[in-house]
Amino acid sequence: MKPDLSTAHILIVDDDERIRDLLQKFLVRNGFFVSIARDAAHARRLLKGLEFDMIVLDVMMPGEDGLSLTIDLRKTLDTPILLLTAKSESNERIMGFEAGADDYLTKPFEPKELVLRINSILRRVPKEETKVTIPKTLQMGSVWYDVTRGELWSNNSLVKLTSTEAALMRIFSANVYNPVSRPKLVEDLARNGVQSQERSVDVQITRLRRKLEVDPKMPRYLQTARGAGYMLAPD
Repeated sequence: MKPDLSTAHILIVDDDERIRDLLQKFLVRNGFFVSIARDAAHARRLLKGLEFDMIVLDVMMPGEDGLSLTIDLRKTLDTPILLLTAKSESNERIMGFEAGADDYLTKPFEPKELVLRINSILRRVPKEETKVTIPKTLQMGSVWYDVTRGELWSNNSLVKLTSTEAALMRIFSANVYNPVSRPKLVEDLARNGVQSQERSVDVQITRLRRKLEVDPKMPRYLQTARGAGYMLAPD
């Protein structure tokens, strides 16, 4: 189905934390739903559980690089891919396109140009009249979260979430397997219309765990990442 540009879900894959955070903040401010991955392995885990409208992928990464990942993803995935690279040589761009990328952007670049390129690519995605939209879900034992609807279910029963809990689930579902610090949670909660403080975030996390975990005192899914914040780790 042709994505709605105002709600498109973008996956950013870059080993540079500063660039990841910068692009995530800028794209979110421009209306996109954004998830981030620190390397190819992290991206693969996200792609197993979530569907994305577009992937923004750094070429030069340790381990499996962006070109190799693009070639492999193209075997089973037709999601648009925009490559980011510090190299401007024409042969580098040619290799990117031959790997299956839809566009190529050389660093450094203006974030606004990235937004324009993303919108341009998404507008070209062909509309499929008969495709059935499958809800994006995150499974946590007998509990599952419908990312599209923002609903939490336990078996066949809808779990009631407070406005803060609902906002936290939106934040964590966009950052699965990726720790979110307390200051970042406060910032993102405010962006979701919920005012909070770092001290009260811990209380809200405790309450949310009661709805996610079999044993909230020994959390399996909403984990504490020592020195880094909290992380959602679904099955």
